Amino acid sequence: MSNSWAMLKASATVLRLDTELLIFPLLSTLAVILITVSLVALIMFFGGPDVAVALDDPGYLVYSGGFVFYLILYTIIFFFNAGLVGATLIRLDGGDPTVGDGMNIATKKLPTILGYAVIAATVGMVLRAIEERVGALGRIVVGLIGMSWTLTTYLTVPVLVSKDVGAFDAVKRSASLFRRTWGEQVVGNAGIGLATFLLFALMTAVGVPLVILVSSINEAFAIPMGITLGVGYFFLALLSAALQGIYSAALYRFATTGDAGEHFNAAMMDQAFRPK
Repeated sequence: MSNSWAMLKASATVLRLDTELLIFPLLSTLAVILITVSLVALIMFFGGPDVAVALDDPGYLVYSGGFVFYLILYTIIFFFNAGLVGATLIRLDGGDPTVGDGMNIATKKLPTILGYAVIAATVGMVLRAIEERVGALGRIVVGLIGMSWTLTTYLTVPVLVSKDVGAFDAVKRSASLFRRTWGEQVVGNAGIGLATFLLFALMTAVGVPLVILVSSINEAFAIPMGITLGVGYFFLALLSAALQGIYSAALYRFATTGDAGEHFNAAMMDQAFRPK
């Protein structure tokens, strides 16, 4: 547990030095919301009642549309994550990155990002199609497969940002690194995940009763209080996403060079997590 917190503190130190890194998950989230709302509105406008019928018995068009939707979302997510990771790597090398630096890195890697998005969308749709055709036990198996895919591709974005490789090679390289760094992945992400959960629980335990109390006294304040709590949840999600991106960059650097970079204790990482 102490190592988890050490990883979290190191990631938080990087974020404190470069708070503009929060812009990457912010833009990613806003873009995903905008695209999702727009597509849903278009589907409902042109499809109407036929949409519900199609979803009950999905065919070629539904799966094709789902693939395109996945492709767009993954491209957006991977693009901004590449910018976050690229900027973080500059910081870990001792530089002082800007948002523009990260965006330039992501833009240069856009063809590879698109290729990776195609791979991820294909895997996602295949797992989704299988999940819809199996029972409860099958869904558990599919869930485990999906979890394995997430873990083995965890370092794909840092790989494609750092190396001049194609999407397939980036995925293969990430899988290879996973065999040596799964301990770091689990512990580092556990620290970030636990911290996020505790903050979420604290905000809920304090915020929800406060909203209820204030609304019982004066209903006019209920909506502003609720919005404030929602903004708090939103910021917490951005914070968690930024820390995850920072940690993935540090972990990749550690796995490939033996040095996690500035603000990360390489000796501690090496002592706690031997190559697997």
